[in-house]
Order: sequence, then structure tokens, then C-alpha cells
Amino acid sequence: MLLAAAGAVLGLFVPAAGAAESVRTTFVDAAGRKIGTAVLTQTSAGVLLELDLAGLPPGWKAFHVHATGRCDPASGFQSAGEHFAPRHGHHGLRAVKGPHAGDMPNQYVHRDGTLRAHVLNTLVTLAPSEASLLDADGSALVLHAKPDDYRSQPAGEAGDRIACAVLPGGG
Repeated sequence: MLLAAAGAVLGLFVPAAGAAESVRTTFVDAAGRKIGTAVLTQTSAGVLLELDLAGLPPGWKAFHVHATGRCDPASGFQSAGEHFAPRHGHHGLRAVKGPHAGDMPNQYVHRDGTLRAHVLNTLVTLAPSEASLLDADGSALVLHAKPDDYRSQPAGEAGDRIACAVLPGGG
């Protein structure tokens, strides 16, 4: 019985069939400087994102997956496109018809400019599918200047895009 329970617990972390087990990416700031990393790991519950960044302005920041795997600082990271929303819907964790698959909880940057967090996104995958972050044009992780209000369309009044990390395409 104990062995079966241990197997069930371990089963929570088995990658989905055909999924990349994990992906590592680098965040850059608006000046194009490397400021940290993210490691994304496929679990049976979704994708676990482990963030480790420095050099950010303190306070609450919106954190989203955007639809295109491009992080051009010269464009203010507009190159990352809109929120990742393969099944559409409205923006916001508190929206009646939301959220987008790329909507995630706000993250807190400490006074020393560091952000370390683990975030589980249950609406995306690294496996080939409609919800894959590794689709043909990839996707991008984006931190915004302000917190997401979780309601306003189309992006939660989150402000400028201040940091970005590319997730490669090709799937």
C-alpha cells in the first residue's frame, strides 16, 4: 500500500507524453541586459515555472506568457505579441470568461530588486498541442511594470513590459 501511494505521488511529476521535460531561458531587461533565468518543467498538473531574477524595480509585477517567442528590447518587448490564448477567452484570473492560458498571478520583486518564485500554470504544456508554449513561433515570458488587476481587457492594466524571456518555437 505504501509503495502504491509513493508511486501515485511520484506520478504527479511525470512529463506528459511527447513533452520536453524542461526548458531553460534567460530574461533580459529593456536595455537588453541579462537579468535572470526561468526553468520550465512539465508536470502532470501543468508547467512549473521557476524564476530567479535580479535588477528589477521593487513591487508587485504582472507576469504573463505572451504568444510569440521574440523579445526585442527596442520595441519595448511588443515583439512578444499579445497574451498566449490558444483557446481565447477574456483576460484575467477574475474575469467571468477568463483567463487566457498565459495569465498568471502577480509576482513580488523585493526591495533589493530580486524575484524568486515558483509558479504552476495548469493551462499550458510543453508537449505538442494547442496549448504548447513551444509551438511553431514559440512564446515569451513577460514581466510588466505594474500589477495585473486580473479584470481589465485586454491585459489587466499591467503597464510597460520591463523584462522578457524567449521560449523557443519549432513544435
